[in-house]
Amino acid sequence: MATYDLVVIGTGPGGYVCAVRASQLGMKVAVVEKNATLGGTCLNVGCMPSKALLHASEMFEEAAHSFAKMGVSVSTPKLDLPAMMNFKQQGIDGNVKGVEFLMKKNKIDVLKGTGKILGTGKVEVSADGKSQVVETKNIVIATGSDIARLKGIEIDEKRIVSSTGALSLEKVPQRMLVIGAGVIGLELGSVWRRLGSEVMVVEFLDRILPGMDGEIAKQFQRMLEKQGFAFKLGSKVTGVDASGKTLLAKIEPAAGGAAETIEADVVLVCIGRVPFTDGLGLKEAGVALDNRGRVQIDAHFSTNVKGVYAIGDVVAGPMLAHKAEDEGVAVAEILAGQSGHVNYDVIPGVVYTTPEVSSVGKTEEELKQAGQAYTVGKFPFTANGRSKVNQTTDGFVKILADAKTDRVLGVHIVGREAGEMIHEAVVLMEFGGSAEDLARSCHAHPTRSEAVKEAALAVGKRAIHM
Repeated sequence: MATYDLVVIGTGPGGYVCAVRASQLGMKVAVVEKNATLGGTCLNVGCMPSKALLHASEMFEEAAHSFAKMGVSVSTPKLDLPAMMNFKQQGIDGNVKGVEFLMKKNKIDVLKGTGKILGTGKVEVSADGKSQVVETKNIVIATGSDIARLKGIEIDEKRIVSSTGALSLEKVPQRMLVIGAGVIGLELGSVWRRLGSEVMVVEFLDRILPGMDGEIAKQFQRMLEKQGFAFKLGSKVTGVDASGKTLLAKIEPAAGGAAETIEADVVLVCIGRVPFTDGLGLKEAGVALDNRGRVQIDAHFSTNVKGVYAIGDVVAGPMLAHKAEDEGVAVAEILAGQSGHVNYDVIPGVVYTTPEVSSVGKTEEELKQAGQAYTVGKFPFTANGRSKVNQTTDGFVKILADAKTDRVLGVHIVGREAGEMIHEAVVLMEFGGSAEDLARSCHAHPTRSEAVKEAALAVGKRAIHM
């Protein structure tokens, strides 16, 4: 029977990062993976492939609509969807091989099969009708999440698809109906809209991007509508008739009222994700779950069963790969006797559309609800030199600072490369910095990031270029 210091179940970003850090700290580590490839949802059917298609489809659209005005003459671009899917697959393969390399480099054993916790110190790994039991001092559950399903709507991954199926459609649908105006729905909707689909998004709430700053979401919705998105907010899909050549989706107002029927060629269900705990044996092992099916942990990521820990999408908090990674590092360090820690107040979020949306810290709505006095600094990309010369002026930067101390409480950006720009705010907030600190930090000219500095200056009502 093999014996380890740590067995990690799941090799998504949380799991493999946890394993690498534990190995760096001198532990003998194994990972358990039920799929054929390492990397979890993120690398195989989530973040990474979607970014490949977002990039490729953006290039397709740029070639069709932006090259000419820059003086670059090309013939009308033609879509070769199989080649684009191959481009996506090459990216997946490269990342998956990268994780395999990290396992070898760090002498981490990869146990292929489904992991089941038999209690403190024991994990059963089953594959192809055979099973083995491994002994370990500690177990980390890093099994991630699965797609949330809508009652009465059966996903076949052909015409009614989840995010997984939407990454591998064989042809561009003429009409795509997206259920859910969250990050994944808007990103995948963007891909297929650029490639030629008419995209309608149905959202139960009266706004897009729930949880993000309201002003940012409102402006972003207008940008998407200019691009050709149609939105039905405050609405719900109550059923999809798949018996005919086209899909017939029944849509009703969320508050109740007369239903209407919308025709679509593909329906994409993107209403969120749920913790994945199937087959882990948590009930038998006595591991407690909360009322949303998430594994309950304390401040040190420990479950109620000795030696069993959990991280990532399977526990409470934002379902983000980078949050899982930080938790993986923290739990490995705690097991090594160090002070592993995650600052949940400073976890950025990004929507990888064009333009991008990024956010860290509190929204205006959250500050108002908490009764927190704050000041706002905003700066539009229309007044940013680099954005002007590139003719990519959509969006703005918004900084929220404590009215008394000037400490930055939240930063929200909609604009090109917003996902890259947010990180100076992350570092600033990690060190408890003020808007004044940011305003006095020299920014290279001409860059889009100058808009962040100008927004910080605007907190003190002294923006230069506006």
